[in-house]
Amino acid sequence: MNLAIRAENLSKRFCLSGLYRQDTLRDQIASGLQRLLHPANFPRATKKDFWALRDVSFEIPQGEVIGIIGQNGAGKSTLLKILSQIVEPTMGRAEIYGRVGSLLEVGTGFHPELTGRENIYLNGAIIGMPKQEINRLFDAIVDFAEISKFVDMPVKRYSSGMYVRLAFAVSAHLRPEILMIDEVLSVGDLQFQRKCMRYAETLRKSNSTILFVSHNMFAVKTMCNRVLVLSGGRIIFDGEPADAIKVYEGETAVSELSWARDAIGGDPSEWAIYITNIEIMDESGQQKNLFNHGERMRVRLTFDVRNKVDNANFLVSFIRSDEISCCNYNTTMDGFHLPVLQTNNALELLTPPLKLVSDSYKIYVLVRDSSFERLYCAHVGKSFHVKHELLDAHFGVYHEPGEWFMRTTGSSKSATGTTGG
Repeated sequence: MNLAIRAENLSKRFCLSGLYRQDTLRDQIASGLQRLLHPANFPRATKKDFWALRDVSFEIPQGEVIGIIGQNGAGKSTLLKILSQIVEPTMGRAEIYGRVGSLLEVGTGFHPELTGRENIYLNGAIIGMPKQEINRLFDAIVDFAEISKFVDMPVKRYSSGMYVRLAFAVSAHLRPEILMIDEVLSVGDLQFQRKCMRYAETLRKSNSTILFVSHNMFAVKTMCNRVLVLSGGRIIFDGEPADAIKVYEGETAVSELSWARDAIGGDPSEWAIYITNIEIMDESGQQKNLFNHGERMRVRLTFDVRNKVDNANFLVSFIRSDEISCCNYNTTMDGFHLPVLQTNNALELLTPPLKLVSDSYKIYVLVRDSSFERLYCAHVGKSFHVKHELLDAHFGVYHEPGEWFMRTTGSSKSATGTTGG
């Protein structure tokens, strides 16, 4: 058996520092002077170690397509960055046998001031491809990325969709022996994702090894012949895709938010209300975790009532992958009056059309009283994705069409129009 990757006890520790963060020399000098002049105003900075990976070991034979799944923060991206030699492990080692192509973040490896053409040659040179080979593949890369009109434009002017198309085309067509793909493909449209999956299958048949990180379980089940499930920086399952997805869905069904234990009590079995299941569905009630921008979502909350609650206020929040709280629905402000809760039950929320930008989101569910003062429970549920060809975090949190008006200076005439969504 020819190995493509061997990982032995990989661990990665990050130091999380509190209070002080100076991004420029000017900030550091100013902050230092302030601490000297007013030391009482600057308590000692705190540090805390965070282990993103702990003792991760596995072997991947040449030619396998491996899925890597887990909740946000499970260690998936850190693992790929170590295998791509972007970051060094704190402990352990990884052996890579073959030329690596990686697609970990939108625009990774691109120079924003260079054109698409120049970045294609730059990326090829970085991985050691001779210019004549890049010349031979150039047209195929541009055609696959569908950017022929923009190939001589600086990539800083590309949309996120154009970035992803070019990045995948470069990574895949430069014929890596090992291709690593992070969640970045969720930015592209569905047609392009299918195109990438077909090309990945072509690479697999040519004996390339593929590592694929995704929250899209359909894509994982379709592409992969083996799946690793990560949780808390450790591998908790390694095996068949169908079995791995069951483990992942059980892992991500519902868990308590750790900070709630300080506010409510350390024993969740004593909480007045406990969320037992959070289901994500489309408007018709079909299970779903990948939504197009503008679709409606149905969230079903199943809960146990341990003590009678007569003023419950259910809150559902969508938290983006960068921990930004993007929107919130709650029964009190939405005008839905709940009866006195005494028995186990279920509650459904049907959202308006989702206008969130393309990204991965977690669902937080809290139950407070109607005055938002007392907290009864706090849980986190499954992740979901919103897709849009153009809109990403660079456009903020959400996009809703505005009304635009053109007025001719010095004239009473005006033209009106509305934007598209």
